[in-house]
Amino acid sequence: MTRALVTGATAGLGAEFARQLAGSGADIVLVARDDVRLETTRVALEDRNPVKVEILPADLSTVDGCDRVAERIASTTAPIDILVNNAGMGMYRRFGVADLGREERMLDLNVRAVLRLTHAAVRAMKERGSGQIINVSSVSGFVPRGGNVTYSASKAWVTMFSEGLAIELAGSGVQVTAVCPGFTHTEFHDRASVDMSGVPDWMWLDVHDVVAQGLADAQRGKAVSVPSARYKALTGAARYTPRPVLRAFMRRQTL
Repeated sequence: MTRALVTGATAGLGAEFARQLAGSGADIVLVARDDVRLETTRVALEDRNPVKVEILPADLSTVDGCDRVAERIASTTAPIDILVNNAGMGMYRRFGVADLGREERMLDLNVRAVLRLTHAAVRAMKERGSGQIINVSSVSGFVPRGGNVTYSASKAWVTMFSEGLAIELAGSGVQVTAVCPGFTHTEFHDRASVDMSGVPDWMWLDVHDVVAQGLADAQRGKAVSVPSARYKALTGAARYTPRPVLRAFMRRQTL
């Protein structure tokens, strides 16, 4: 039986990863901060699927929280076959205006937690000769974004880290994929307290489609997954646009 551990698993992309993985027959370990939402999610998954669901409350922006989850990933009695590093946060505030503590917490969650949990998974999975790591990143990591500087930089790190690790682990039996969605209908932007009404409808993605494409690309062994043709085109253009031109374009953007 395959077992997947999903962080940030009670809402948005994380909850959808848990649903689709459970639907494919995988046992699930749910990681999030809220005990009540974890239990609600566990009951819903087990009611709909013939799988076992374990809950692991942890705040991954803390050292203790990362230690708890890393220890679970390293378990040899109930090994983790798939790790989905989804937990993350954003903050649409100008750098220097936003609270420094929140900026640091965002880096702790978006970068340090991904680093530490992936480290635990690589060690355990390499020893077994198999495993899959999916790191949820963002297309925002492909472009310089004013007003969301730390978030975009953190996601650029996640994508490059995943891509480099995929090269390093080639032939080991362990696969790594960065899933880089664009604007997706989840709770994410509400939690960041940002008005997204200015984003045109064509830029929004469905959470089910994003996760389904991400899982399919991970199964194919793709190092970077950009769900939807429109965002593939946009990120492709960003890669080949001269940086001065890209910066000039991004200065005119508000989100």
